[in-house]
Amino acid sequence: MGISGDQHVPSLWGRGDRTRPIYLEADPTMNNGGRSPCPDEPDIRLSVELSGVRIYFVACLTAALVFVCDVAARRPGTVAVYPGHCAGLPRLPNERLYLLP
Repeated sequence: MGISGDQHVPSLWGRGDRTRPIYLEADPTMNNGGRSPCPDEPDIRLSVELSGVRIYFVACLTAALVFVCDVAARRPGTVAVYPGHCAGLPRLPNERLYLLP
């Protein structure tokens, strides 16, 4: 059973506030056990906003740069890059795919 575009999903919006950031829990079974695919690169904190919903991720520098360019060129959303603390944030989904040529 799918969700149509006009249905409200309260748990997704965080008590009905569409501007409140969503922090997803890191799942160690996904994305290489929460480890960077490029351990020699620094991790970058990303804030992704789609349809008024903001989600935070962490990605290695190269994947983050490719992801930002991809969103700017083809996606209906915005991405901001923040320095600083990345602990506890989930890795960018399919991060390793942004490293492919």
